[in-house]
Amino acid sequence: MKITVSRKAHFNAAHRLYRKDWTMEKNQEVFGKCNNPNFHGHNYDLTVSVTGEVDQETGYVIDTKVLSDLIKLHIEEAFDHKNLNEDVPEFFDLNPTAEHIAFVIWNKLRKVIALDKELEIKLYETPRNFVTYKGN
Repeated sequence: MKITVSRKAHFNAAHRLYRKDWTMEKNQEVFGKCNNPNFHGHNYDLTVSVTGEVDQETGYVIDTKVLSDLIKLHIEEAFDHKNLNEDVPEFFDLNPTAEHIAFVIWNKLRKVIALDKELEIKLYETPRNFVTYKGN
């Protein structure tokens, strides 16, 4: 039997959407107010879901305490109260859009969650704007 276990998390971070290889005018045209040279911030809500077979001995797909600790160590500590463009190495050359942030989170967690488990990241940039990434 396959079950999905989910854990919610939260972090606050600033970013600026722009491409270094574009002019300021083109960046402004494409990214608008998200291109603010002084950055802007979001209160991100994150849901990490792990799907897999239930272990017959423990009854768990994944221990939620373990999942919580992995999210705290690899995501919250890396992103919370950071300027994504300047403080997070993955975004030095990657535009920190919600899509890219979800992709980076998935890759960071994929390395520490058993490969026989499916992993899904749902990242809310605002209460009404969110992205989902499942590794495909």
